[in-house]
Amino acid sequence: MQFPAGWENAKEIKYSQGFDRPAPRDFVGFNPLTEPEAIAMYNFTLSHDFKLTISYHTQGQEIYWNFQNINPPRGFEIGTRFSKASGYLLADVPYDSSFAGYKDWFIQTYNRPGYTIEAGIGENPLPISQFDEIYRNNLGILILGAIL
Repeated sequence: MQFPAGWENAKEIKYSQGFDRPAPRDFVGFNPLTEPEAIAMYNFTLSHDFKLTISYHTQGQEIYWNFQNINPPRGFEIGTRFSKASGYLLADVPYDSSFAGYKDWFIQTYNRPGYTIEAGIGENPLPISQFDEIYRNNLGILILGAIL
């Protein structure tokens, strides 16, 4: 949540929810692209010609596929295939979480499909007992993502 795609909106939302300092979750930083891992992903992506991206989070068994009003070509179609392969719901991102993600920046910058897969359900960190189910649910997404 450190990417320059509506970062100011993310800051306003998350700071108003009390996530205004470094923490294990939901802190968007003091500015976009200040943390080494965000900078590394940003630079890595700029130096490659990815057709799509898949980001993984762990909560909800949903697939987020668009960013604001940007619906990249084939984005919905591929998302629907991912949904059928996994059993996860293809969904719009909840507004409070719909800014400054890697997927958001990728879609905004390249107008290509990007997905956030919310794997698993429960309290984070998810228990290791969910691993086999998550793996089974997501294997088809990974295979399709590699060949599309």
